[in-house]
Amino acid sequence: MSDTRGSFATRIGFILVSAGCAIGIGNVWKFPFLCGQYGGAAFILIYLLFLVILGIPVMTAEFAIGRASKKSAAGSFEALEPSGTKWHNFKWISILGCYLLMMYYTTVAGWMIYYCYRGFTGEFNGAAPDAIEGGFGAMLGSPATMLFWMILICVLGFGICALGIRKGVERVTKVMMVLLFVLMFALAVHSVFLKGAGEGIKFYLIPNFKTMAENGIFNVVFAAMSQAFFTLSIGIGAMLIFGSYIDDSRSLTGESVHITALDTLVALMAGFIIIPACFAYGLEPNAGPGLIFITVPNIFANMPGGVIWAGLFFLFMTFAALSTVVAVFENLIAYQMDMRGWDRKKSTGINFLLVTAASVPCALGYNVLANVQLLGEGSTILDFEDFLVSNNLLPLGSLAFILFITAKNGWGWQNFLDEANKGKGIKMANGLKGYLSYILPLIIIAIYLKGYYDFFNVDGKRGLLIPWMVVAVVLLLFVGYTAFSGAKKAKAE
Repeated sequence: MSDTRGSFATRIGFILVSAGCAIGIGNVWKFPFLCGQYGGAAFILIYLLFLVILGIPVMTAEFAIGRASKKSAAGSFEALEPSGTKWHNFKWISILGCYLLMMYYTTVAGWMIYYCYRGFTGEFNGAAPDAIEGGFGAMLGSPATMLFWMILICVLGFGICALGIRKGVERVTKVMMVLLFVLMFALAVHSVFLKGAGEGIKFYLIPNFKTMAENGIFNVVFAAMSQAFFTLSIGIGAMLIFGSYIDDSRSLTGESVHITALDTLVALMAGFIIIPACFAYGLEPNAGPGLIFITVPNIFANMPGGVIWAGLFFLFMTFAALSTVVAVFENLIAYQMDMRGWDRKKSTGINFLLVTAASVPCALGYNVLANVQLLGEGSTILDFEDFLVSNNLLPLGSLAFILFITAKNGWGWQNFLDEANKGKGIKMANGLKGYLSYILPLIIIAIYLKGYYDFFNVDGKRGLLIPWMVVAVVLLLFVGYTAFSGAKKAKAE
């Protein structure tokens, strides 16, 4: 391990930084929204099942590849692949995935810190619903506002990473995560004691199988499967780098379980914050992305002490967003350090300029560049960038990691098992080889293709369905070709 890259000082640092990477904006707005849409606890039960059988194995694979190689995703495949194979080509999924993710995530994280400022300054206090909705539109329509808060996020994130793993990423993220959990607990307690919140709690905790049936059992199961898959930030090597910074004292399956548990706790507590409050104030908990920026401010507008609670809620959201930004920025810095031999200072500075410049189109995608609609009428640059990451690189990257640890011409099952089971903690069972080799890849492929179908099978996009489904199949074939090219040569050697 390069001294310039560093290592974690403590185990809790590794767990909290990795959890910070997994815990993002989607945990807070999307999980309560899906619960509201698909029957409350009925959805939660299925979601928890898929976290265990889908999310934890892929996360463990990423950690194992990172710890065994002592490199980021940019160099891990080269370090572990058999001679003559082409697994190293998969590094570009991770590299492109992290850069693309930050090209739009910095903008959305900027919204959070801006709304934190608006909350503490009392903008939402007593505001009419039309004013709150208009305020969100005014923010999107202002190039100066969008650029300022996006750049501020880049400055904060890279500034933390510039201090190094222990003094920057680990120390600051530990503080942010502790504060996040304190704020989350306080907000949840406050929410469940609101007058009229009882109906929301019942909705959230009692399974509603009637609503589930109305939405279609398969649709609910697939939604739970997809959320469990995407919530952990697996597939683009964002977790892999943290495996390269830890020692052999703990088993990686056990650490994956702890990180998944923290990620799930945030998602569940977010539901306790939002759903009871929605019922208390007669608002819909299934309002989609507008839940955070329109529905939630409307709650605080009429709430006693709303200025404080609004500010604290969006401070919590800012920590959730910034912890992910810092974690992925660390990946970008490590990529260039591994590939080009740059020191941390140089890699941080150049990546700051690259990411800030690359984030400008998304920040301007709601105003100056609003006419750029790459996914059909009404779509934005953010939609396109998110589609590339969420619908393509995350599932394809996860498939590549699973194939790498199970294929005979890859790193191999026994090497993975030996690495994952080093140290104390929960072990990966040898009997899971068949599941990880055959069933899990099929589940990932199903999520990938169904995600494509659902994305384009809506009004205004159906004309794009067949061309993009062809693209999806071609990309899958490319993954298969890359994974198994050179197999005979590698086996012979």
